[in-house]
Amino acid sequence: MKKILVANRGEIALRIMKTIKQMGIKTVAVFSEADRNAPHVRFADEAICLGPPPSNQSYLLGDKIIEMAKSHQVDAIHPGYGFLSENAGFAEKVEKNGLVFIGPKSHAIKVMGDKLSAKETVKSYDIPMVPGIDEAITDVKKAKEIADEIGYPILIKASAGGGGKGMRVVEQESQLEEQMKRAISEAESAFGNGAVFIEKYVGSPRHIEIQVLADTHGNVIHLFERECSVQRRHQKVVEEAPSTILTSELRAKMGEAAVNVAKSCDYVGAGTVEFLMDEKKNFYFLEMNTRLQVEHPVTEMITGIDLVEQQIRIARGEELQVQQNDLTINGHALELRVYAEDPTDDFLPSVGTLERYRKPSGKGVRIDDGFEEGMEIPIYYDPMLSKLITYGKTREAALQLMEESINHYEVKGVATTLPFGKFVFNHEAFRSGDFDTHFVKKYYTPEVLKEEEKEEAHLAALMALKLYQADQKTLRIPEVTSEIKPNE
Repeated sequence: MKKILVANRGEIALRIMKTIKQMGIKTVAVFSEADRNAPHVRFADEAICLGPPPSNQSYLLGDKIIEMAKSHQVDAIHPGYGFLSENAGFAEKVEKNGLVFIGPKSHAIKVMGDKLSAKETVKSYDIPMVPGIDEAITDVKKAKEIADEIGYPILIKASAGGGGKGMRVVEQESQLEEQMKRAISEAESAFGNGAVFIEKYVGSPRHIEIQVLADTHGNVIHLFERECSVQRRHQKVVEEAPSTILTSELRAKMGEAAVNVAKSCDYVGAGTVEFLMDEKKNFYFLEMNTRLQVEHPVTEMITGIDLVEQQIRIARGEELQVQQNDLTINGHALELRVYAEDPTDDFLPSVGTLERYRKPSGKGVRIDDGFEEGMEIPIYYDPMLSKLITYGKTREAALQLMEESINHYEVKGVATTLPFGKFVFNHEAFRSGDFDTHFVKKYYTPEVLKEEEKEEAHLAALMALKLYQADQKTLRIPEVTSEIKPNE
């Protein structure tokens, strides 16, 4: 490979291109008119404007991206995450046009992109599943029969879904019909597919995922777990590696299960197998993400392996140079997704200009971002500004560094999730490791941050007053502005 086009934007496009350049390969960026002056565009060796800001007129134009790649003599396309990364049709078209898709084959994307087909595919490997029904359902009467059989509470989930859309928890039978209608409607709106299925709702669940790598020579390994239980609106906000609750035995079992999931669909490349874990530490297969994950840096920090580099090497047909027994966990890593959102107003997106944008730095601190001071935050895309990652030899060291980094991260012009992150990392439940996916629901309210902001403002005012009073007591000696001559 001599030239790779990155079919994405922002922090992930920039992060991928940094590795590509380190490998001595040329980079091609794509951008919408809103991103014309973005860092990822300037960083690339070549850049192509796809069209107006809306995604469906720019970053989702798969055919145009392929056409531009061919005209620029590109060898391969890296999709990043989001946009076209899990579009099986796009992956297939890339291959048919004589280009390399840096990711799994379209078959794996298609199979794992639908939760029901994914469950069917992994069945023969005896992967633990949450009790429920493995077929799409719209009949309320049948849904009631299933719910009675597995017991309330139940979870209605969109088959083609993700990000919490088309998902409803039903505590009792009287809620079932209304919640089914809502889930189906939301699934149709979000994914163009209203198919839903029912499974037992796991109480106090942990969300734990396993990173896998698979080459074209039949080698499949796992790179341990990531803890992703702190979420808002069923979307991750804080991640860490390793998890505080996994024993070496349990880690090995989950790793083996993840490897088998990858084998079940002939997976190639980097992928993530997600599990739910109940309070008794029973784990259940949730889904497989057939792409690079947002939280991949924490895995890189504890293993020393560049996952993007591995993706490219695998796509070039190379065999994995590391075996399962070679891998060990070194230290601890934390990640905070810094969104341009207001945590005191239901995490609503905050649009504006980055009037001030100063990042923390130092040993053990990593920032993956795609913004600079003075830039506008576009309303057209995901509002994530950056990923703040800290690494330490212990979890306590990583936490200390994270707190210091948040304090030194200056953002003005938009609201961010930095204060929320500080709240999470300082909370006793998180620090003790005793938390689950209900962390935000259990412990967080906007009033908590508002009170903290008031307290900080009060302390700042007291400090300013103390400095002023000390200054007033200081004896001031006038400065001599010119030399006084004798007899004058």
